[in-house]
Amino acid sequence: MAKKRLLVIEDDADVAEMLVVYFTDQGYDVLHAMTGNEGVAMARAKFPNLVLLDVMLPDMDGFDVCRTLRTTTLTKYIPITFLTQRDGRSDKVAGLELGADDYVTKPFDIEELRLRVQGSLRRSSRESLQDVRTGLATGALIEATRMEIEGKPGWTLLDLQLISLAEFRENYSFIAADEALGFAAQTLTRATNEQGTPNDFVGTTGDDRFVIFTQAADVNALTEAIDVSFKEGVKTFYNFADSDRGYMLGKNEDGTEKQSPLMHFVVSRAAEPVKT
Repeated sequence: MAKKRLLVIEDDADVAEMLVVYFTDQGYDVLHAMTGNEGVAMARAKFPNLVLLDVMLPDMDGFDVCRTLRTTTLTKYIPITFLTQRDGRSDKVAGLELGADDYVTKPFDIEELRLRVQGSLRRSSRESLQDVRTGLATGALIEATRMEIEGKPGWTLLDLQLISLAEFRENYSFIAADEALGFAAQTLTRATNEQGTPNDFVGTTGDDRFVIFTQAADVNALTEAIDVSFKEGVKTFYNFADSDRGYMLGKNEDGTEKQSPLMHFVVSRAAEPVKT
């Protein structure tokens, strides 16, 4: 299974290093930002499964970071755990009212923090908020977002299918396929962040199906960015022979040779505005 991605937004170098080292050893892919603005940008570009957020930051406080993430469609559903030396009840209430999922005071027990992180990730998956492999929003959140923007002008719905995922899984293993799905999700969120707007939304509707709601001024530029970035990056998931020839070799049920193209996205576009 693809690694869960954590984003640590913490300006204390010692605390940040401890968290990065510890959670990396626990099998997570850990990102680190020193400032609030850097953290917001990284969350939009990298789409972590969970954010560990310090309240006291040099450029903006963690409450403002949380508020920004919660009011941006692309990041509004990412679980957030506050890390802070403020242990007053009013601070905890303020953080939770902004939509934080947990509030941990410093100094904290690292094992307790690990369990809290695991609990937040389990709740997110159990409540159908995030896909466990990609971290992308799933059914309930997709429908909530669809209803929110229904009938509003300027929105475009993109439906994307990842071609040849099943054949890749058959040839390379479930683990490799999950890693490829993680890369696919990162490609979609990065391209949407760069070519779209902060209000755009990326989700997954099935094993190889994805959806983007976008207000991008140039939707063609967005889809082209997805296509180019994914086709180039996905080559690293194949062995040299498959990558060089441009397709996979396998067997049909009758034993005859089967050729399958390398993974790529096929995109269909609904009329504007989005309707259900």
